[in-house]
Amino acid sequence: MKKILALLLFAPLCFISSAQVNKAPEIKEGEGPWKQLIIRGATLIRGNGAPAQGPVDIVIENNTITNIQSVGYPGVAINDNRRPQLKEGGKEIQAEGQFVLPGFIDMHGHIGGKAQGANAEYVFKLWMAHGITTVREPGSFNGLDWVLDQKKKSNQNKITAPRIIAYTGFGQGSEDPISTPAMAREWVIANAKKGADGIKFFGARPEIMQAALDENKKLGKGAAMHHAQLDVVGWNVLNSANAGLTTMEHWYGLPEALFDNKEIQDYPVDYNYNNEQHRFAEAGRLWAQAAQPGSKKWNEVMDKLLALDFTLDPTFNIYEASRDLHRTRRLEWHETYTLPSLWKFFQPSKISHGSYWHYWSTEEEVDWRKNYQLWMTFVNEYKNKGGRVTTGSDSGFIFQLYGFAYVRELELLREAGFHPLEVIKSATLNGAQALGMEDQIGSVEVGKLADLIIVNENPLANLKVLYGTGAIKLNEDNTVTRTKGIVYTIKNGVVYDAKQLLKDVKIMVEEAKKASGFELTQPGMK
Repeated sequence: MKKILALLLFAPLCFISSAQVNKAPEIKEGEGPWKQLIIRGATLIRGNGAPAQGPVDIVIENNTITNIQSVGYPGVAINDNRRPQLKEGGKEIQAEGQFVLPGFIDMHGHIGGKAQGANAEYVFKLWMAHGITTVREPGSFNGLDWVLDQKKKSNQNKITAPRIIAYTGFGQGSEDPISTPAMAREWVIANAKKGADGIKFFGARPEIMQAALDENKKLGKGAAMHHAQLDVVGWNVLNSANAGLTTMEHWYGLPEALFDNKEIQDYPVDYNYNNEQHRFAEAGRLWAQAAQPGSKKWNEVMDKLLALDFTLDPTFNIYEASRDLHRTRRLEWHETYTLPSLWKFFQPSKISHGSYWHYWSTEEEVDWRKNYQLWMTFVNEYKNKGGRVTTGSDSGFIFQLYGFAYVRELELLREAGFHPLEVIKSATLNGAQALGMEDQIGSVEVGKLADLIIVNENPLANLKVLYGTGAIKLNEDNTVTRTKGIVYTIKNGVVYDAKQLLKDVKIMVEEAKKASGFELTQPGMK
């Protein structure tokens, strides 16, 4: 009971009902790694902000990129004498007309949960089918041992899964609620010894937060934080950044740091945090209460965060239903790829986190649209001034589906004002830098690991081609087709057929529907 109470104290409502889900099966599904793999004739998007270049041949030996050779010019036949030679036992992928990118990094990816009924294989395959080769698991609420087991098997290529960076929810597993700085330091040290890569914070008293972040920084571990409303008055983003936090999640705590005429958000007197509609409706009115763009306070806060090399991980997509509920619940992939249990979890509910559709009105959506304008303005300006912005999805809540939601996050970064090359850099190299892994992943460079995506169409021209369902295209003969999207996802030098992964997920969903007699219907309609 004490362990449960401790977890409830430090975790928000989104994890109260989470529990261990089935592990991914140990089945060899990808091909490789090979002693040598050459990707031939592709157009390369490096991920470091450089413009596209092609055709190039990319040489991989086992799990390391060993050569990137420019082999010609667009529209000109390739001179075979310029090409790297295939060694005996090597493998070639003919990629003429295709595009190669670094594997995507999802900085906020929960591996399903009991409440959603989403098992690990389902989640992993949706991620991998959308080119996500590395995921930071923020909280490990399926249990740190469970996540570390999946991490190990992924690193060994025993399961089909992205590389996993395991963060633990602060206080998780503690026999008693952490109530002193000494207890906080003790827990942080124990967490590191267990093998966690970092900590996900939600809030605590200032002296506890200070001690925990200080000890975590000494150990060289990562730290992320969702500045929950229950503690944000005493500890906002500036407090966290000054104390050693490396990454903020979502946007909570940032508007509060920008208050210049108040200390506490303007809550209605009947507000109750445990009422999900109260929580999310008022969250949509928060940015309007903060200092305005270009004001003295706005600039002061931004400059302080920039000076601390602080990282923003906005997760725009997870709140998008707040500004357009109808669009988000009608997304075309739900019918084919959303499990019945997950669809039920999304429905209006007083219990399920993020199912706050008690009576969602035009008024809330208008507030949230204005909220996005200010939020995006800050994030884009932060990027323009040299700040690091990463890409995270927080899928599995609020009608956002694993993998698909990540691509939507890319589109929303574009909406915020990012150039398409800046979007890709946010999704790749920026994430690697935030994780301290930029020497291994995040860009296509000699000496880095072979985490790559091969896609049929140019994602810089249309990010929608990255969706598993592709993008709609009208041909010259007036027929409508779909773009082919991601062809291969390569992780640790192992090549996975992205379309086959989606087929596997489709079968899982079909079998779950058949077993329960489920038919997807919209809320309130029979």
